[in-house]
Amino acid sequence: MEMETVNEYIAQIPDDRKDMFLKLRNTILDNLPNGFEECFSYKMLGYVVPFSDYPNGYHCNPKLNLPFIYLAAQKNFIALYHMGIYLDKKLLNWFIAEYPKHASTKLDIGKSCIRFKKEIPYELIGQLIQKMSIKDWIEKYSAVDPRNKK
Repeated sequence: MEMETVNEYIAQIPDDRKDMFLKLRNTILDNLPNGFEECFSYKMLGYVVPFSDYPNGYHCNPKLNLPFIYLAAQKNFIALYHMGIYLDKKLLNWFIAEYPKHASTKLDIGKSCIRFKKEIPYELIGQLIQKMSIKDWIEKYSAVDPRNKK
């Protein structure tokens, strides 16, 4: 079945990860700065900049809104993709330094992907989500958007 909505995506999450996933989604929604919108994109939950605020969309696919965060229930973990930590080294370093204060598990992180298998530091994730406004994100992204290079 091809999913097209947030609710369809949530409905297919296995029961053993659904509670953690929903709690993480609520943490995102409770802490998401004004202006971002939740949607279904790239077969995940997305938290994006509306076209009214960034009409160019995403440089990889201008028909899609500029992504900020994605949330996915993968086969063996829950993934939080935070584009801000990919572009803001100071924010990434803050998160890496804070993580051990909030979780007993080792941080499992890629370029923008934070993977959670057993434990999610919800309070820390809430703090991370609050650290970048929509204006901050648009400025950071615009600075590296290849379509803005002259």
